[in-house]
Amino acid sequence: MESVAAAEGFSAMGSESRLAVLQILVRAGKDGLPVGSIQERSGIPPSTLAHHLKFLAAAGLVSQERQGRSIVNRADFDHLEALAGFILRECCADQGSATNAPCVEDAA
Repeated sequence: MESVAAAEGFSAMGSESRLAVLQILVRAGKDGLPVGSIQERSGIPPSTLAHHLKFLAAAGLVSQERQGRSIVNRADFDHLEALAGFILRECCADQGSATNAPCVEDAA
């Protein structure tokens, strides 16, 4: 992933409302949710929600598919994983560790 694409993805998550919508879609899993269900769960007015979904889709974080009269929205898990990898790929690089061990230990 290149820096420009990463910046677009992180920018799209830079709104509390858009982040909430994305989290709703992540919790929904690969089946996604129609716009009405997202609106019910988020409480975001329909016109505002449409704007947020458009912004998230433009950044590649959400895919949208028309099914009859509904539009089903899904989190793009591959893109989200790529964003996480982008930000974490140089974790601890300046510590001089030859083991490439993660900086943050599992909270298990």
